[in-house]
Amino acid sequence: MIELDIAEILPSFPDVRIALVATGELDLSSPRPAALDAALDEVVETAAAALDGCALAELPALRTWRAAYKAFGVRKTSYRSSVERLLKQVRQGRGLPRVHVLVDCYNAVSIRHRVPVGADDLARVRPPLAFRHARPGDTFFALGDPAARNDPPKPGEVVYADAEKVLCRRWNWYQDARSAITPATRRAVLTVQSLGGGTDPEEAVADLARWLRDWCGAATAWAIAEAATPRVRVDPP
Repeated sequence: MIELDIAEILPSFPDVRIALVATGELDLSSPRPAALDAALDEVVETAAAALDGCALAELPALRTWRAAYKAFGVRKTSYRSSVERLLKQVRQGRGLPRVHVLVDCYNAVSIRHRVPVGADDLARVRPPLAFRHARPGDTFFALGDPAARNDPPKPGEVVYADAEKVLCRRWNWYQDARSAITPATRRAVLTVQSLGGGTDPEEAVADLARWLRDWCGAATAWAIAEAATPRVRVDPP
């Protein structure tokens, strides 16, 4: 059983809706299918066409995240939501990075539905999970930092955390190395995050479940935490 709690941030962000998605056993050992790359290319092409002639700041789905970041003290423009960073790459003609089958699947869902999506190796997290404000003693080791330095969040910052550590800083800006998805991951826990702006987490989760089934061979189970149900539980399939 995996629990997600968003109660602490609801007073500041009453429109937040976050889907908690747990996978069954992932099949990540097979060679990368060419059809997956074709499917990713199609998603990127569609997203790029929709962004043509449109400034990212004009997109309601991104404005809500910019406002949220500002509300908890982020002023630097270099700190943007994960979905904005992906859409910026697409708009610049750089497409989506090819990282890993599982990561590629959720990145595709992210840009298609304009929602931040993140994933952690279920074997490397310690539930319960929560989106909450930073606390004294929180630790964070940025994914890809060669120095492996502790870079704890700032007071008041919204973080995604398990019972032991921060999993992601600045809500969905950057992931901790200690729970990152790798080719050895066998089960994962994902979040699909919405702050309104015309985004629909149910539609995004439906797409995510289909992509994980088709390309990773995994069943999924999910629930949505929101104002009416700030604590949800999911049994991994």
